[in-house]
Amino acid sequence: MTVPAPRVRRRPRTPGRLLPLLLAIALLLPVAFLVVQAHQFVDTDRDVVVRERLGVEYLRALGPVTDALVDAQSAAVTGRSLRRDTLDQAVERAATVDARIGGELSTSERWAGLRAKLEALPERSLADPEAAFTVYGEVTDLLLALHGKVRETSGLIRDSGVDAYFLQDGVGEELPEAVVAAGRLTDLTALMNRRPAAERVQSLSQLATLRGAALQPANDLANNLRSVVENTESADLGATVLTPFDAYQRAVETMALYSLPVDRAGTLDTTRLLAARNDAQQAARQLQPVLLDEIDRLLAERLDGLDRDRLLILGAGGLAALLLIGLAVSGWMSRPRDTSVATAGGVTAAPPSGARWDPVGSRPVERPPALQPVGQLNEPDRWRPFDAAR
Repeated sequence: MTVPAPRVRRRPRTPGRLLPLLLAIALLLPVAFLVVQAHQFVDTDRDVVVRERLGVEYLRALGPVTDALVDAQSAAVTGRSLRRDTLDQAVERAATVDARIGGELSTSERWAGLRAKLEALPERSLADPEAAFTVYGEVTDLLLALHGKVRETSGLIRDSGVDAYFLQDGVGEELPEAVVAAGRLTDLTALMNRRPAAERVQSLSQLATLRGAALQPANDLANNLRSVVENTESADLGATVLTPFDAYQRAVETMALYSLPVDRAGTLDTTRLLAARNDAQQAARQLQPVLLDEIDRLLAERLDGLDRDRLLILGAGGLAALLLIGLAVSGWMSRPRDTSVATAGGVTAAPPSGARWDPVGSRPVERPPALQPVGQLNEPDRWRPFDAAR
């Protein structure tokens, strides 16, 4: 009876089984690094776009303040009754916007100074129209400076898109400058008619300067809108923007025409000039929200694209991680297992050394002893032939 040999265990091939796992980890590290870097880049671009949209919101709140302040200046210069309720309401709405996003745009300090100046304006017209013209001129300069501050801190002035850049340049710089300059132009004509003849002739140079200040931003705005319409991919932009802009441009050209003296004495047709200025300001009120809406639409589309890019990056990174983990697990599970067997207790064991398996009885069969060389015979076997001869 053959005694089954004890089970002989093979040493597990640990280094070979760990190799796929180590390779997967080594590949996961650069994949994770690339995903994190790409995600950070997208988040940075997204923060820039979100900040620009805050700038659009702030500029939208400053538009009514500009219109109301220009109207209040004209009323103060011409001696008409001031409508402070319109200006106060516009200031309150802008203050609400600044309280919410002014800290992020770093405009709270400038707005506080401007608001103090606005609230310090007299309730009634000043007795001296020249002094009113000077006082309101200082306040409008602060308001234009705030427009520039919003464009700078929000990043609108550095927008990479062609459409958004030209639109923000027009609505955030040229349009408010043109509105303020148009108001000053008409107010100066009212002052010139009250001045003596000698001062009236000397004031023509100042009038020419204000005429250029009103026409130059309007021309720049026209060039910007023309560039946008020629390069935009939006089919609705042309009709949406050009219709109110055509009305604004015609009103500005009419205003420039009526700002020219009608005689050598420097007499001006203030009635027609004031009507043309009102038309220009009304067209500007219609144009400003159209331009801001178009900028916001472009930024919203860019924001949606960045959100899609972020999801694609996360999805691609997750898929790559799952594939690498799956390959590692597959390599780990596909390694050859221990093939040793035993017969004791129903457990298959490996045959002992020098034996082979009986395919029928499932037991080891001892091999015949191999012939040993002569030099390796035992001592009794070596003398056995001599004993037989005797």
